[in-house]
Amino acid sequence: MPWPQIGDRRALDILTIILLFVAGVFTGMINAVAGGGTFLSFGALTLIGVPPVVANATSSITQFPGYITSTLAYWEDFKTFWRGAIALSLASIAGALLGSWILLQLDNPQFRTLVPWLLLAATALFAAGPYLKPKPKPGQQASVGSFFGTAMQFVTAIYGGFFGAGMGVMMLASLGLSQAGDYHRLNALKNMLAVVIAAVAIVVFVSGGVVAWPQAIVMIPGVALGGWSGVWVAKRVPQTVMRWIVIAVGLLLAVYYFVK
Repeated sequence: MPWPQIGDRRALDILTIILLFVAGVFTGMINAVAGGGTFLSFGALTLIGVPPVVANATSSITQFPGYITSTLAYWEDFKTFWRGAIALSLASIAGALLGSWILLQLDNPQFRTLVPWLLLAATALFAAGPYLKPKPKPGQQASVGSFFGTAMQFVTAIYGGFFGAGMGVMMLASLGLSQAGDYHRLNALKNMLAVVIAAVAIVVFVSGGVVAWPQAIVMIPGVALGGWSGVWVAKRVPQTVMRWIVIAVGLLLAVYYFVK
């Protein structure tokens, strides 16, 4: 669908730049410590007036570097299951294509109607995250690529391509139900598949012309800095505190969109 020129492409004022950069720092920090930083990046973009569809697409761009670095941290683990991961990657590509395509079929008023419900669902999923994590299975090697697991990954990728908030928690839960292996192996697989889903969604969003590049360029260094400093924060701030911050932001954004 053709997209008109939008106001978020004009030059940014200094206060907006500071807001976006700080939001990017906290986004990367929360992603590194507890996950759920998408709530902040999406929220900051919408609060400065970026249309919801564009904010969702731009948020995907800003998260991408963090997905890559977290995947590289697990590089050695991929040697044990890379062949089986191919099927899951193909399912992720197909699902992300469908999900991001569906997003582009909606105009901003239609997507705005869905946003508070999506935020509530993603917040609930994030809050339930600790209870959805797979139980450790010591001594068991990861066996990936089953039909059931591939089908579940396809559904998860549709959601990830359409609205990324809570995707990591959802994916880790589905992998825990469908794949063998301990938590760290499944987390490595989740990180790799997140890169695939985000890459596909970004290609679709860029080709659809729904990315606010000035805002993305401001936020990406902040996300990178926050991801790096997240290790320092993780040693000093309880993860529970960070999780409650994310849940509070998600609920406040949902209320904001319901009222608006």
